[in-house]
Amino acid sequence: MPDIINAIILGIVQGLTEFLPVSSSGHLEIAKTLLKVDLDDGKFGMMMTVVLHFATALSTVVVFRKDIVEIFAGLVRPSEGREHQWFCVKILLSMIPAAAVGILFDEQIEALFTGNMMLVGGMLLFTGVLLLLADQAKTTDKPVGIVNAIIIGISQAIAILPGISRSGATISTCVLLGVDREKAAKFSFLMVVPLIFGKMAKDILDSFGADAAEAAGPSILLLAAGFVAAFITGWLACVWMIRLVKACQLTYFAVYCFVVGVIAIVADLWFVG
Repeated sequence: MPDIINAIILGIVQGLTEFLPVSSSGHLEIAKTLLKVDLDDGKFGMMMTVVLHFATALSTVVVFRKDIVEIFAGLVRPSEGREHQWFCVKILLSMIPAAAVGILFDEQIEALFTGNMMLVGGMLLFTGVLLLLADQAKTTDKPVGIVNAIIIGISQAIAILPGISRSGATISTCVLLGVDREKAAKFSFLMVVPLIFGKMAKDILDSFGADAAEAAGPSILLLAAGFVAAFITGWLACVWMIRLVKACQLTYFAVYCFVVGVIAIVADLWFVG
């Protein structure tokens, strides 16, 4: 079980890397290895993971609160909100690939999150390549289409692998498909919110059921510390990332992914050797 300092560190890592294109899953694996914290075993570890993801999902809702309110307002007034209806349809379509992979291959995916630094390093290098390609793409003003939503959803499903940045993969895919950069960032961040809440509900029901409160137990302070750290840093990172995408400044993160990826691979070889 982590102490309060480790809980805050994990929250900061989750909050920053959930939105910045450097892979939250990969960095959490690295952080857990360096801090010698195990969140993969026991009810508290699962609860901490759920809380950290809830915090970043909530920060997304806060950042895009006006857009979300407009979308729901459009849904209850069909004659005035056809654009919002189509946006919801595209969000739902983009969720299908990741949801299918998560349901069908849940155990296989969980097995990948076991501190495999070689896999994390290789996928970070892949993320870096994607970001470089996206930064070189021409800027257009295209919206997200139906087919594009499905393709972006496939890239999100692939990003389940630890080390591939979900935001990096989906935003890069959007930009490479010719989608407007600001629309790409907005769609990328909003498309993951329903998936996070759905995954949270599944994890709570499967792992805790009525014992969710007992799983938190006396460690509620650790959960609260991780939540606050993840929420605040997630909020800041989300706003920052939108600006970076619009300004075509993803190359810096590509270089970062290359550096961290190489370090992870070398560290894995060093420890194995």
